[in-house]
Amino acid sequence: SVRFAPSTNVVLAGCWDSTLLLYDANGQGRHLNTFHSEGPVLDSAFLDNTHAVGVGIDQAVRVFDLNEPASSTVLGHHSKPIRCANYAPPINTLFTGGWDAKVMAWDPRSGTGQPTATLAMPDKVFTMDLKDTKLVVGTAGRRVVCYDLRNLHGPPLWERESSLKFQTRALRCFPDGQGFALASIEGRVSIEYFDPDAEAKKYAFKCHRIQNTVFPVNAIAFHPGHGTFATGGCDGFVNVWDGKNKKRLCQLPSFPTSVAALDFNHDGTLLAVAASYTFEEGEKDHPADQIYIRAIGDSDVRPKPRVQQPAE
Repeated sequence: SVRFAPSTNVVLAGCWDSTLLLYDANGQGRHLNTFHSEGPVLDSAFLDNTHAVGVGIDQAVRVFDLNEPASSTVLGHHSKPIRCANYAPPINTLFTGGWDAKVMAWDPRSGTGQPTATLAMPDKVFTMDLKDTKLVVGTAGRRVVCYDLRNLHGPPLWERESSLKFQTRALRCFPDGQGFALASIEGRVSIEYFDPDAEAKKYAFKCHRIQNTVFPVNAIAFHPGHGTFATGGCDGFVNVWDGKNKKRLCQLPSFPTSVAALDFNHDGTLLAVAASYTFEEGEKDHPADQIYIRAIGDSDVRPKPRVQQPAE
């Protein structure tokens, strides 16, 4: 996983070797610190610019002080590995989603070891995101569940089947909070809206395909300013899309192996790309895992409305 800090160009990478690596994305990508977990790290989330959470195979929710590499605090545990972590600053609540089919809410200041809420999911949690008052979770079995962050002890707002026919791999909310993008292992992305009246605007498109070979879409990242988004796939490519105008804006030069994770920085001028073989073709020799920082020009991510043809 890769995550940028909320308002600096520091980036945090969760690794298979049970470490979290902290880098300064300015200039040469200087390595700042290494933090240790007790199992492979599957996701991370910043609480603020100097505190972050790492989750993964060891089932623990760990908070790290990024200025103190030797210290970490365990907020609590899931009963199976934890796949996702997302922080909601307005309500100071951390959400973690696990393969135990639960999403747990935590107060990062609490030392009780107990979540403030536990949400039962229909299956293993694979991906989730939140924006404004919505928490959206993608699970195994192609289920998608949406909760109101103001009513975590009530029922979900809705639960439905994914509009894509294959396993969900990534899900991210629009920056304007109007909907979300969902990606699958079958080289497709769907664009969906929260407002039932916007159902007609929902659509899906094919991507990350080379001739007759279809590649999983592993990652989605929205540009914070323009609302356009990048996708990364097992084809080693990152594409930038204008979802509202239904067109591809650009494709970055290919990476040496699968693109496993993506994140824009706070002002959208940098994109962190984690290139890591995701074993979609089984055990084989593969390039070493690497983090790339790409400078993003405004022309790469600015929407390009369709030109209206003049009437005859």
